Amino acid sequence: MKPRVLLADDHKIVTDGLAHILEPDYDLVGVATNGLELIDAAAKYRPDVIIVDISMPLLNGIEAATRIKKSDAQVKIVFLTMHSEVSYIEKAMAVGAVGFLLKHSASTELLIALQEIFAGRKYVSPLIESGLGICNEPESHIRNEALAKLSSRQIEVLQFLVEGKTAKEVGEILYISPRTVEFHKNNISNSLGIHTIAELVQFAIKYRITSRA
Repeated sequence: MKPRVLLADDHKIVTDGLAHILEPDYDLVGVATNGLELIDAAAKYRPDVIIVDISMPLLNGIEAATRIKKSDAQVKIVFLTMHSEVSYIEKAMAVGAVGFLLKHSASTELLIALQEIFAGRKYVSPLIESGLGICNEPESHIRNEALAKLSSRQIEVLQFLVEGKTAKEVGEILYISPRTVEFHKNNISNSLGIHTIAELVQFAIKYRITSRA
């Protein structure tokens, strides 16, 4: 039986390309175009491995993967990204990811990565791996400290708000009341010490919470 794979990326050209690569040896069970679709698809299809872009609409890939791993600890997560900064790896691996690929090299590395992963090993693109010795750079520590001030729910709410959604729209997506959304927004502002939407947007982009980053 072929391993079951779920793809998640909001760019059709990417998912079409990866699907073509995967088709001979893997069972592509579905494609998600945003983080919330990914959560639903993971619950529906129960894939063996999820290949997900970090920057996703509605809910970023890391937060979506965090929620998925809580209900399916066995699923293997492989992250895709356009960026090679080492600081991206820290939170991705904390989620329990077993792979981390640069998008521009995914076409040549994906099958190799999956072979390693199904052999029980982790895979990191060589261009990223070569920089792992600088994981202690100040930017990484600053980002971790900044994000540590927020809960997973607060990060979800923040991402939706900075992408332009109203409290009512966020509430409908997360199945909470607009009042609860405003409560989270106030707690986010107090925790970060910033109180305008413009500042919240700048924070979300700086620390790569939003897909606009």
